[in-house]
Amino acid sequence: MDKLRRVLSGHEDNEESGLTQILDGSTLNYSTRVKWFVICFAAGVLCSILGAALLFLPGGIKLFAVFYTIGNVAALSSTCFLMGPFKQLKRMFEPTRLIATIVMLLCLVLTLCAAFWWKKNLLAIIFCILQFLAMTWYGISYIPFARDAVMKCFTTCLS
Repeated sequence: MDKLRRVLSGHEDNEESGLTQILDGSTLNYSTRVKWFVICFAAGVLCSILGAALLFLPGGIKLFAVFYTIGNVAALSSTCFLMGPFKQLKRMFEPTRLIATIVMLLCLVLTLCAAFWWKKNLLAIIFCILQFLAMTWYGISYIPFARDAVMKCFTTCLS
């Protein structure tokens, strides 16, 4: 009977499909989303710290590159639990975040290339530093006026 009422009142078209709800993450309740965000983000931070600790082992540059990159991917993907993967991707490629997103994704790939294929340790470390800076700039973009404040602080310190 409820379905008939929705059809007659024209509200049936506004319903989201089950697939859309799953992909947007809207089927999870708020506390579950927050828990998985914290778990995924903490795993990302742990992987990054572990990678930094492994850097000082012999041949540890490859482990560092892998763990640091996995940590950044896990931290980045943790926000999918808060807003859903489609919305996350749409927001990543908004004009205000486009450059930071491209640099960040490029550095993720180039870090692994430098460590495994090119076997250039210094280049891998440089790309990890660029990963950090791009992730920071990307994260700051979600805070209103934070980029402006950072740029003002940076220009004040340089002059």
